[in-house]
Amino acid sequence: MSLAFTNARIFTGTETIEGKVLIVRGNKIDSITEPFSIPTECEIIDCGGNYLSAGFIDLQIAGGGGYLFSSDPTPEALAAITRAIVRTGTTGFLIAIPTNSMEVYRQVIKVADENPDPALLGLHIEGPFINPLRRGAHIMEYIRPPVKEDVEAIVSQSAGVIGMMTLAPELCSPEVIELLNNHGIVVAAGHSNATFNEAVEGFRNGIRTTTHLYNAMSPLHHRNPGLTAAVFQTPGVFASIIADGIHVDYNMVSIAKKLLGDRLFLISDAVEENRKEAYMHIRREDRFTLPDGTLSGSALTMMKAVENCVKHVSIPLEEALRMATLYPARVMRIAGRGSIEPGYRADLVVFDDDFKVQKVCMNGALI
Repeated sequence: MSLAFTNARIFTGTETIEGKVLIVRGNKIDSITEPFSIPTECEIIDCGGNYLSAGFIDLQIAGGGGYLFSSDPTPEALAAITRAIVRTGTTGFLIAIPTNSMEVYRQVIKVADENPDPALLGLHIEGPFINPLRRGAHIMEYIRPPVKEDVEAIVSQSAGVIGMMTLAPELCSPEVIELLNNHGIVVAAGHSNATFNEAVEGFRNGIRTTTHLYNAMSPLHHRNPGLTAAVFQTPGVFASIIADGIHVDYNMVSIAKKLLGDRLFLISDAVEENRKEAYMHIRREDRFTLPDGTLSGSALTMMKAVENCVKHVSIPLEEALRMATLYPARVMRIAGRGSIEPGYRADLVVFDDDFKVQKVCMNGALI
């Protein structure tokens, strides 16, 4: 099928274009052309004067649609989660699995491998090789030291579906980081109590990004700079951030943006209400907590994160959109996604001036 998106403010990833038409053929972006040049076979999609952007890419989301995947690793749950996420404008995501048992890792890998979906980029294994001192909402009994044999046990059954793993750099040998990189897994520093030097060494050894900047990591301190400062000071290292004003104060988002520039990208770190298995998340008004009140996840969507960056951090809309599209694609080295260019996959979101999603196109199909 061919689609023609008309009457839109098209943000390509580099500029916003008005008065043009975006043509989609099959699952690919074909061209941006004049309204009088629309091919006759195209179905017209009137965007109502709203914004048209590449679909969002969320590299850390644990659930949705009534399911937390780590507690319900079934094809039905994965399908419901995917539908719920895509409807919010996120057309590519890594589903996050918190520190867990080897049996849960086997189950989630199997289900993700046997049920591919155009939106599912893979799994983000967050743990178990983290520092207990910075475990946050992660369960203590499942945390373990990063023995190479244990890492190999997870990687050997990954079936190529593990896209990212978060670990504590101060606990990991260069061999562990190299092993993950050799299997195409992006290594992230997080849930870590690393000193500045330990973190920098981890980056030198191949750690590419950082999980939820400021949260569950050694803080910025004038005598002990920690992991946070190491991210700021190490060129080429990315960092994700939860821009909900709860996990991170908006002033700290602003500081990080000024220091990191195009190395800072958005994640939702969203969970779903869950009252069974290991991770029990209780829905509050604007967040999720464990039963004891510990902050355990956000209620964000990527659209809301973009809105928050514009309204509360004074980041220009175009740059906030890049933080939710282009930059995550760079982190994962995903070719052909994250911006609007001929030959790129037709993953698109239409949203209005109030940051409400109006239409979603994923892999060339309207959702």
